[in-house]
Amino acid sequence: MRIGELARATGTTARALRYYEQAGLISSQRAPNGYRIYDEQAVIRVRNIRYLLATGLTLDDVRVFLPCLDGDVAAAPPSDKGLRLALERLTVLNERIAAQTEVRDRLEAALRQTTEGRIRPVA
Repeated sequence: MRIGELARATGTTARALRYYEQAGLISSQRAPNGYRIYDEQAVIRVRNIRYLLATGLTLDDVRVFLPCLDGDVAAAPPSDKGLRLALERLTVLNERIAAQTEVRDRLEAALRQTTEGRIRPVA
């Protein structure tokens, strides 16, 4: 299948697919006219990549899962390396959330002091 067909089948863009290919996560053959041609297995691989990205992992993180990207990543038992990586990513996300919450709380307090009740904070 060509890149546009793979993009439609996986709910992504051709640009993202080219990026995944550049990152070494997917591969294609070239037709005589230079078009990228992907096999049917690429649909599963791209869906798995998108699943892992949606869980908060980065594209670099996804490389850890290369050996299992052609199977059912969501249902497969995680490897020790995969679990460590996910826990590290969770720690980073929790730290970012805590930092953002702190900034929000400071802004909210500053607004309360400044407006003296004239403006209600948005919940």
